[in-house]
Parts: sequence; C-alpha cells; structure tokens
Amino acid sequence: MLSEPAAPADPGNARREHWQRAWTSKPATATSWYQLLPTVSLELIAAATDERSLPLIDIGGGASTLVDALLDAGWQDLSVLDISAAALAVARERLGAAAASVRWLEIDLLDATLLREYAIWHDRAVFHFLTDPVDRERYRQLAEASVRPGGQLIIGSFAEDGPLQCSGLPVQRHSALTIAAALGDAFELLETRRETHLTPSGNAQHFVYCRFVHRGTYP
Repeated sequence: MLSEPAAPADPGNARREHWQRAWTSKPATATSWYQLLPTVSLELIAAATDERSLPLIDIGGGASTLVDALLDAGWQDLSVLDISAAALAVARERLGAAAASVRWLEIDLLDATLLREYAIWHDRAVFHFLTDPVDRERYRQLAEASVRPGGQLIIGSFAEDGPLQCSGLPVQRHSALTIAAALGDAFELLETRRETHLTPSGNAQHFVYCRFVHRGTYP
C-alpha cells in the first residue's frame, strides 16, 4: 500500500516553536538582545512625535522593556506583537496591573493582517531575521498597509558589521540604504543612528536604526 506523502512543514509553526524555546530556556535578562533601557528606540520615538495618545505598535516586542518606558512616559495606545506567548507573558507579569492597558498580540507577523493603522511602528527584533526576500516583501506590504500616511516607522537591525546570527538563526545584516530599498517608495528615510549593544555576556553587537515617514502619496 502506498503511503500518503508527508505534509510540508509549516514554517510558521517552526518559528513559533523556536521562539518559545528561546524564551523559556533562560531568563529574559540573560538573552543576548536584553536592554535595561532601550535608549535609542525611545529617542527616535520622541523625535517622531510628542503626542502620547497616538497608536504605537512594537513589532516583535516580546519581553522588551520598551513598553514599560512608554507607559511611564504617558503613552496611552500601545500594542506589543510577538510570535511567542512566553515572551509576552514575561512582559505582562513584569508590568502587573499596568499590563491591562496594553494590547498584547500573539501573532506571527508574516501571517498577520493588521486591522488598524498605527502612527508609530517600532521594530528592533524582527527585520534582520528576514533572510528571504519574499519575507521582506511581505513585511513591506504589512508596514505600508498598517502605518498611516504621515505616520513613522522605526527599524533597528543588525548593521553590516553586526552579528552573522542570533538565537541560533542566520540573520540579514543591513545598512540604512538596504533597509530603505526593502521598504520601497512609500517610505522616506528621515534619520539613521548607529548603536553598539552590549549583550549581558559582554559581547558587542552593532546595530543600525532608521526612522522613516509614510509618504501617503508617492510616485
């Protein structure tokens, strides 16, 4: 008797399982991407707007302390998206009662349909993991559809002299020019920054940050 061919592996499930393991194998403060205070992200968000009632989403925010700092600064409409339920649970537990004022979205971004527009889209955790051009194009489409005209998009990525991998996965290193090219004509580059992030173990990781505005109308 002929057996049925095996079903193709679901890359979404593989991604979810990987990040669940990453977030349950060690404390959040021991992960290589941990920052006590995400200074560059906060500065770029402050440069984008001083209106704290605007909707902001942190893409791949996981257990990042960015949401804590934004709540402390008076932001009122915050969403945190991550593929890992374990990562989001760490952040919710850390925030306590304040977690109720945040929208927690357990979603694989590459499978997402974001149903509202955001004034600020922040990402320090996802873009450099998109090593396939098809996935970067999907990211571009989501960002273009989900950032309102005149809204701003902030991406922090491993720089061209950054790590070759993270959490056991290959990464795509970037310059400001390659990030801008991936996002296309809908977004205008406003600002770039460099950061040397020191991991909890003391290793230096070089990042490039870019702040874009959604043109609204573009060629």
